[in-house]
Amino acid sequence: MHQTTGQWRLGLILSLTTAFFWGWLPIALKGLLDGLDPITITWYRLLTSALILGIYLHRKGTFKTLHTPDRTITLLIIIAIFGLCGNYILFLFGLDHISPNSATVVIQLAPVFLLVGSILFFKERFVMKQWLGYIILICGLGLFFNERLHELLFEMSDYTVGVLFVLAAAISWAAYALVQKQLLKHYSSGTIMFIIYFTGFIIFSPKAQPGTISDINSAQLFLLLFCIANTLIAYGSFAEALNHLEASRVSTVLAIVPLLTVIFMEISVRVFPGFENSEPLNDLGYIGAVLVVIGSMVSSITSPRDSKEGRELSILTQPSE
Repeated sequence: MHQTTGQWRLGLILSLTTAFFWGWLPIALKGLLDGLDPITITWYRLLTSALILGIYLHRKGTFKTLHTPDRTITLLIIIAIFGLCGNYILFLFGLDHISPNSATVVIQLAPVFLLVGSILFFKERFVMKQWLGYIILICGLGLFFNERLHELLFEMSDYTVGVLFVLAAAISWAAYALVQKQLLKHYSSGTIMFIIYFTGFIIFSPKAQPGTISDINSAQLFLLLFCIANTLIAYGSFAEALNHLEASRVSTVLAIVPLLTVIFMEISVRVFPGFENSEPLNDLGYIGAVLVVIGSMVSSITSPRDSKEGRELSILTQPSE
């Protein structure tokens, strides 16, 4: 089992950096979808990230020290590649049907799935307060989607399809995150991310249409560059955060992402001319977003030391002051 470094302050900063960039990401991607298709957007993000990270790792001499993975590690790498690449493309397909606010609330289930996986595979204890957290989160989802609840439950509408795509993206991300934490025992976070970026670029190349970049305007080009930077900074920070903090603690910090997206949406409407919120929230929707965050946090911060059986494990994994 991978052991954290105990540098919890650094892990916290890295987690907050990830949350900030992920808060802006759905908004940027939504604007970019007006000019490029999901596969091409993903292709550019992966290609550029692989090039920049590859140059950095080459200068550090990382590639010279790489060892050939055994079957188990190879399988973990394959899962990580398809997990993260699947998250990228499924989230974009979903975002093409729903608003950034809705997408970021649904994708918030990803850290919850990560927490469940941590309990199953990392042997963290599941206690009563975590059940309470899940109940709060589900109630929050119900309130957030209060105006579309009937549509989501009883109709296979365009909106429902979008939500299902993002839900699949959340599951895919959790699979990647769990495998990533185990791979850190064998490779650095930068090496793992390079392997994922480069392989993903190859996977999407046959369907990508890079020439369509000439058809987008300057604002969309800026959004593309931001999404590329987001790929490097956010996921790099997340991968390194897992090296310093337990998965449950990282997921606690990432729980604030929906609120950040809601706030950033409000800022965008007021600051950028012509920017419109296609799906403004009512009062119950805002309350629901807050409850989703609270539920995720409660589920995360109560593991594992709130259970008597988990105290010994808690001591072993507690970050040093």
